[in-house]
Amino acid sequence: MTALKKRSILLYPFILITSLLLCACGDQAAGVHLPDDAVLLAFGDSITYGTGAKKQQSYPAILSELTGHRVINAGIPGEVTAQGRQRLPGLLDKYKPGLLLLCHGGNDLLRRFNAAVTRTNLEAMIDSARQRGIPVLLIGVPSFGLLFLESNELYNEVAEKYGLLYEGDVLPRVESEPDLKADRIHPNAAGYRQMAEAVFQLLQDSGAL
Repeated sequence: MTALKKRSILLYPFILITSLLLCACGDQAAGVHLPDDAVLLAFGDSITYGTGAKKQQSYPAILSELTGHRVINAGIPGEVTAQGRQRLPGLLDKYKPGLLLLCHGGNDLLRRFNAAVTRTNLEAMIDSARQRGIPVLLIGVPSFGLLFLESNELYNEVAEKYGLLYEGDVLPRVESEPDLKADRIHPNAAGYRQMAEAVFQLLQDSGAL
């Protein structure tokens, strides 16, 4: 047996396991399907709450109109991920949502918290949902500065690790367009509508709706 053939045989189990894990992640994201009576829990900080627009113009409110599902707005302005990590389990138990919409971490980024800590808190929130059999849609948040070109890389990494439905483009796009913002940080009504429409499109494209 040649050395090359022997090495290929040794590598085969590793390649097979890796492929199966990647397929499992993709299948999990693609396998989300919401029953007609499913409740959606939008969890986050001021961007979920809708600061900068009227209550009925927040992205959860508009998403409810688009989907026909009840979407609970569980956003708290100023909250950091450590606080969200403690708050979320009680809401999951109370509402038993069919889907968790997670958009959190902006205040961590603004305050330049350690990225590893923010990631740990986000993963703890995702774990809380998964332990209850609740799928998660993650919305990426950009690092706030002069430019908002893309979501912070930790969101993409977490989405890939867990095989989540992931919307990483809409917030950077909204944050980069002055006409879609109420202030330096928060979207206005038009910006929140774009958020809701992007999430709605993702849910449709993935087969969740």
